[in-house]
Amino acid sequence: MTGNLSLWTSTPAGPSQNTSVFSLFNSSAPPSPPPWEAPSFTVAARCRVAATLVLFVFAAISNLSVLISVCWGRGYRLAAHLRPLIASLASADLVMTFVVMPLDAVWNITVQWYAGDVMCKLLCFLKLFAMHSAAFILVVVSLDRYRAILHPLDSLDAGLRNRRMLLVAWTLSVLLASPQLFIFRAIKADGVDFTQCVTHGSFRHRWQETAYNMFHFVTLYVFPLLVMTFCYTRILTKINGRMRKNGEHCLRRSGTDMIPKARMKTLKMSIVIVSSFVICWTPYYLLGIWYWFQPAMIQHTPEYVHHILFVFGNLNTCCDPVIYGFYTPSFRADLADVVACCRGRRTNNASPCSVDRLSSRNAGAAREMESDLSSNQHSGNPNFRLNK
Repeated sequence: MTGNLSLWTSTPAGPSQNTSVFSLFNSSAPPSPPPWEAPSFTVAARCRVAATLVLFVFAAISNLSVLISVCWGRGYRLAAHLRPLIASLASADLVMTFVVMPLDAVWNITVQWYAGDVMCKLLCFLKLFAMHSAAFILVVVSLDRYRAILHPLDSLDAGLRNRRMLLVAWTLSVLLASPQLFIFRAIKADGVDFTQCVTHGSFRHRWQETAYNMFHFVTLYVFPLLVMTFCYTRILTKINGRMRKNGEHCLRRSGTDMIPKARMKTLKMSIVIVSSFVICWTPYYLLGIWYWFQPAMIQHTPEYVHHILFVFGNLNTCCDPVIYGFYTPSFRADLADVVACCRGRRTNNASPCSVDRLSSRNAGAAREMESDLSSNQHSGNPNFRLNK
């Protein structure tokens, strides 16, 4: 057996297999020949743990900073329908950070499972829940940009629509991860003092486990990728058509046929965030598919390859706050204030940081109202003219 962490299934493997993450998937593997040798905490696994801990610290600090900025800092200047999206994305990354990363590191260190049957089921459920929530919220972000660019007059109910889509995303994440509570269990190996959290015995035939893995591959990767590709392809096609129609090589805010600058900036940020998700996780998922249909490949693939690809996938949780900070000056300003406070540059005893947050929130609300009125005016919103 091996103690490495898989995304959604893990099962016993023979002693000839290395401690790769995908060696945990095969619940119908033949019994290993004697003498059985327990897996060890290899050098590659140690490097994986060290890299995971570095990513954990960075992802925790950066995503918490984004969440605080959006809820209480200058990030409150964002449009009302965008704030829940950014906050939910940061929350999903935090679930990944505080569940998947520590669990993976500890499981690699201990090799076998010591936390008991209940924690085996619960943590494997949370692991898959975190993966689904991060993917589905990116889908919601893509759908929001799709509606904002292709149907700008629907922006009045964007807040309610986004809240409903986020509720569906979180609910689906719970439902799709719930089978983990039933298929995982802590099992002690026969004849040796070794316990592992595995799916062994939950599937009678290998094709059943392969079907289960492929289903989650579709829900975690293929479905989100198809939706996001459709949305951004339609958006870019629409923008290209508007540019040709107006005979211009740039988008400027002048008339109903052009994209507002702020909306265009948010679109670019969304595309980069989605691209980072695809780039970071595609190699790991492709390796998983290869193993599901050709289990013998585990014998010929170096152990460090699986470790590197999994760590590279976790890098996505660090990319989102960096991308958000690059496209959002208010977030960078909040970070600058925090650094200034930590360095003791502020001497006011009336908690200047709190005062700045309140003033920025009020200024943000005023700017948001002004932006909404301006957008309505330029998009030809009949409600604007009627109320005026």
